[in-house]
Amino acid sequence: MSKNLAIFGGEKIIKKKFEKYNSIGSEEVLAAKSVLESGNLSQFVGSKGSDFLGGPKVQEFERECEKYFNVKHAITVNSWTSGLIAAVGAIDIEPGDEIIVPTWTMCASATAILHWNAIPVFADINNKNFCISISSIEKNLSSKTKAILAVDIFGQSADMEEIIAIAKKNNLKIISDTAQAPGALYKDKFAGTLADIGGYSLNYHKHIHTGEGGILVTNDDNLAKKLRLIRNHGENVVNSKDPKSLSNILGYNFRLGEIESAIGIEQLKKLNSIIKDRQEIAQKISAGLKELYGLVLPFNETNRNHVYYVFPMILDIQKLGVSRAKIVKALKAEGLDGLVEGYTNVHLLPMYQKKIAYGSKGFPWTSNLCQRNIDYKKGICPVAEELHDTTFLGFEMCLHQMRDEDIELMVNAFKKVWENLDHLKKVN
Repeated sequence: MSKNLAIFGGEKIIKKKFEKYNSIGSEEVLAAKSVLESGNLSQFVGSKGSDFLGGPKVQEFERECEKYFNVKHAITVNSWTSGLIAAVGAIDIEPGDEIIVPTWTMCASATAILHWNAIPVFADINNKNFCISISSIEKNLSSKTKAILAVDIFGQSADMEEIIAIAKKNNLKIISDTAQAPGALYKDKFAGTLADIGGYSLNYHKHIHTGEGGILVTNDDNLAKKLRLIRNHGENVVNSKDPKSLSNILGYNFRLGEIESAIGIEQLKKLNSIIKDRQEIAQKISAGLKELYGLVLPFNETNRNHVYYVFPMILDIQKLGVSRAKIVKALKAEGLDGLVEGYTNVHLLPMYQKKIAYGSKGFPWTSNLCQRNIDYKKGICPVAEELHDTTFLGFEMCLHQMRDEDIELMVNAFKKVWENLDHLKKVN
């Protein structure tokens, strides 16, 4: 099986590497060159004054983001991890407070919570859009819950209407981690803009990018002020005349540079066309795979769209009678790269599993503040755990520039493996 799947007969289907996804063109080259020639690579100053908000390209990029996402405030940062840290800090989280976050995400969604000495409480996901489960949110509410951090995973919005209802009922803040879904819509609004604070990643494999970077969005003037303070050494700016709520601002250097912002301005112009291309590619893949037995294709909610950071699938292992590991090995032997077996279950990472070494009530910096023993044991998020362990299969659209001939090759690789499932059952 390791030799080009000789047990199936013939040569492997895909004999080339798919072209790497690249949204950078001549426009970005010229924009970066212009900034370099100006000699003004950054204009931030971490103290009061006109340059506290950054240079001309930073501010231009922010104004363009405000127009595109239809929000009052867009605040750029040097990474989306920085954006998450700033968002948690801006909603007045105190040590020992709890924030509910899905386990099916990138680790920064949870470490941003720990950064402020708060407690991540992991919720399960649903197996339709892979976003946070509403029933799991309700199950994990406590008197210490102060916020919900929803993640718009793979390119589709979480169930925001239900999340907002829970937040209003329980006086909670909402943060939307929309790193993977810039431009996705929930009804008539952009994903990320329905929360108190939302935002998007600009790292190299996102829909649009500046190498590294992030964009925070909010319609709340006070939250926007706090986000800008945290971004730029806020404790150096706040003085005794500022509102009491700003007296404990702890700031950082989370500032985006002028070159990145100039690139971002050009990238933002391309976002609509990039989304359209991704959706057309996904439709063609779905059309090619729809007849395959035991393969569940992406589910598109009626009140939102999908922008396909990942093309998510579920294998019905019972119907297929073949393990995911065998299927993936066969697909890879046919030359198909970019497959994802499962996804991160953050609550099972070593830092959460080993916290017991620091005391039964939590991490060393929060153990004296956590009012209840939160156990991150396996079994607390059964849907996410099963998907990760046995049934989820993703294709990383974010890494590939798929053309029609590539889509045809991908579909043919799947079909060849499915045609040989009976043979595959006998292979060790």
